Amino acid sequence: MQSVLIQQIPVGMMANFSYLIIDAVTKKAAYVDPGWEVEKVLAKANQLGATIDKILITHTHFDHIQELVHAYTKLKVPVFVSALATGIIEEMGIPVHAVVDNDVISVGNLSVKCLHTPGHTPGEICFYVGNHLITGDVLFVDACGRVDLPDSDPEEMFETLRKLSQLPDDTIIYPGHDYGSTPIDTIGHQKKTNPYLIAAAEGKDVFFGRRGV
Repeated sequence: MQSVLIQQIPVGMMANFSYLIIDAVTKKAAYVDPGWEVEKVLAKANQLGATIDKILITHTHFDHIQELVHAYTKLKVPVFVSALATGIIEEMGIPVHAVVDNDVISVGNLSVKCLHTPGHTPGEICFYVGNHLITGDVLFVDACGRVDLPDSDPEEMFETLRKLSQLPDDTIIYPGHDYGSTPIDTIGHQKKTNPYLIAAAEGKDVFFGRRGV
């Protein structure tokens, strides 16, 4: 079993979470979504004795990447983002590593699997390691991401939620925002309480009747 520690860090003024994925053995870490308060996240890594050697991006909305330049300048480590979303990072002058569905990123001895989960954005990536899933703005506790934005797609969100529902029930979800009654939950519990996962399981007509997000 992988020795993984997920550190959830509240940041910013929009109830965001940044994350550290830490290999408990090597103390190597990945920093997920440097949208706000980079120094707070770096201080937490230092407190835990972790060395950040990668930055991972779930998607490129401003509240998830607006402090990426700051983080990259401090860390000078590889940045990983969906192959569909490299342009905005390159425009920042930051070298980027493009990932696609089922790619695996090594963090110390950990294997972090990239799941392409479009809907909120075309290039949304969830990061899956052990039984932990960092879901960005696709899946929240008892909600899902907005699909009324210029680059969002309700049909893709429907397929994505059905895909995530197939993960083991003990998979722990870590959303991109603190929008629910609890900051984390399991897929199994969400399949009982999340109206969008329930609706997606029941079919497109029911899902599109409830989405309104």
